[in-house]
Amino acid sequence: METRTPGLDVPDHRGRTGLDRIGRDLDRNPRVRVADVELLAAGWHVLRRTTFDYRRADGRWSREQRETYDRGNGATILLYDRERATVLLTRQFRYPVYVNGHPDGMLLETAAGLLDDEDPETAIRREAAEETGVTVGPIEHVFDVYMSPGSVTERVHFYAAPYTPATRSGEGGGLADEGEDIDVVELPFTEALTMIRTGAIADAKTIMLLHWATLDGPFSAGSLSKTPSNVPSI
Repeated sequence: METRTPGLDVPDHRGRTGLDRIGRDLDRNPRVRVADVELLAAGWHVLRRTTFDYRRADGRWSREQRETYDRGNGATILLYDRERATVLLTRQFRYPVYVNGHPDGMLLETAAGLLDDEDPETAIRREAAEETGVTVGPIEHVFDVYMSPGSVTERVHFYAAPYTPATRSGEGGGLADEGEDIDVVELPFTEALTMIRTGAIADAKTIMLLHWATLDGPFSAGSLSKTPSNVPSI
């Protein structure tokens, strides 16, 4: 009897097929020749093992294998109020950090989420509304980053946008039917920076955006010199 595998020759629970085809036709780097792609798991996201030949710097070819975890791409946003010198973050339980030494798994983060089938800006506007209740207006693209390139394919698109009490049109908290239980946390910007130093903020994307805000963003020296005199000095 023929065995058919969900995600390969028949749709999996998300309607996907051909999950072992990703990467087979890559030819952008002449030093890399993909030989085989195996589907290891596709419970929700996709784990693959790829076999490829790699031409080393001395000209020799070596046979290599890598496992990659494909969860799609994502987006994140730093919401800031420059006049009040605050940022708006989220706090939620993250089991992967809980199982890897975090005291309680409750992580402070910038609002974020996967793109699914949306473009990055549309996705992050939706995520900001769902998680923080903020209706995002003018938005700034900051940079795009591969967050864990050794094993995870995800590329995260980073954004920043101002908010005010008036733009917080909803309560936030995430979508209960997707298992989200998110607290909205408003912090003075200087306190958020201190929390990086103490380890109270330990999320990579959040640290990156807070440092960007200090160096080039809304709380950089150049930006603050243009703010009204009643804004606290950072």
